[in-house]
Amino acid sequence: MNYRIKENSFLAYIARKVLKANGVAMVLGNTIHLNGVKSVDFLKDVKWVKHELVHIDQFKRYGFFKFLALYFFESCRNGYYNNKFEVEARRGAEAGD
Repeated sequence: MNYRIKENSFLAYIARKVLKANGVAMVLGNTIHLNGVKSVDFLKDVKWVKHELVHIDQFKRYGFFKFLALYFFESCRNGYYNNKFEVEARRGAEAGD
């Protein structure tokens, strides 16, 4: 799968503050944005990487703007944790173990 990693992302910084997390990875298109975590440490966490790769696949399936809209509305309706795209990504992270 073709993807990029961007460390010290300002967008991931905002997500980190909103989520009150120590480290955040978030995907936009085929780029994994990191804040509070270095690429080398992120890549060691296989489940976390697999989770973010599911999001990259979701962007490919739905298209960039459509996926963002669907993700937003799903989060508004069901909350972040129960968002069907997050549920799918968590399942993908567990697959193959």
